[in-house]
Amino acid sequence: MTNVINNTNFNFPKQQSFYRGKVRDVYNIDGKYLAMVVSDRISAFDVVLPRAIPFKGQVLNQIAAKFLNATKDIVPNWVVSVPDPNVTVGLVCETYPVEMVVRGYLAGHAAREYKAGKRILCGVTLPEGLKENDKLPQPIITPTTKAKEGHDMDISREEIIAQGIVSENEYSQLEQYTLALYKRGTEIAAERGLILVDTKYEFGKIDGQIYLIDEIHTPDSSRYFYKDTYEELQAKNEPQRQLSKEFVRQWLIENGFQGKDGQQVPEMTDSIVNSISERYIELYENITGEKFIKDNSSDILTRVETNVNNFIQKNV
Repeated sequence: MTNVINNTNFNFPKQQSFYRGKVRDVYNIDGKYLAMVVSDRISAFDVVLPRAIPFKGQVLNQIAAKFLNATKDIVPNWVVSVPDPNVTVGLVCETYPVEMVVRGYLAGHAAREYKAGKRILCGVTLPEGLKENDKLPQPIITPTTKAKEGHDMDISREEIIAQGIVSENEYSQLEQYTLALYKRGTEIAAERGLILVDTKYEFGKIDGQIYLIDEIHTPDSSRYFYKDTYEELQAKNEPQRQLSKEFVRQWLIENGFQGKDGQQVPEMTDSIVNSISERYIELYENITGEKFIKDNSSDILTRVETNVNNFIQKNV
């Protein structure tokens, strides 16, 4: 199999701490910078699957870098450098403990809640008569709390402010940024013949200044439909053609796994792993309009370590 990044255990100069998330390994350098290594691990239903996917980390990191650069006129972002195909180095921010989920269509979690009879989602009232994947009258923000482990939980604007999680002034600013970012993402997607269905943004701050952090508009954090067949498929009540990691979830569901107690992850054969890798590369090329260039370094970990060390030598 192609060399992949599964787990990293670097010890960089002036490294202060290390955190391993589901798919990213984050190194705090000198209390000023975070070096985020985007691994090839893949998660679904809040479970990290047993095999890593070649080039997945490179795909996600490079899509995020492109879109962060394309939106920095709307809100400053945390990125300082992208020294490696799998690494983004950015500023250490005090993170807001909410994820700003924005939806332009009734899809995914929102569609499941609506189908179950709910008409209020995160404090937002939804109109009657919608069907799955319909366009909403206007984009809505359905925030979630950020869980360190397990599932993020839906929460309303009113609860966030009442509980003092974020002040009303700052939350209003986060809302404005979220809607402006979604509008820009929608415009860029349309140029590629795509619909940005829903996505999420995370924010932090330094000295009172709000920054956009983490990744944006990737297939792991967003859902895309193909524009050319959207109306026809809606009219026929057929599933939409998607660009997201939904295909991984569907494969798991078809093989009896939804992350519930007692369920086993189905065997990830070389064929399955390679097919997932190919789909991620396809996602990259469709979303960015650029040819994906595989970095086939014989030792990815050495390459990553060298590139991050070079950044530290020049900047810390």
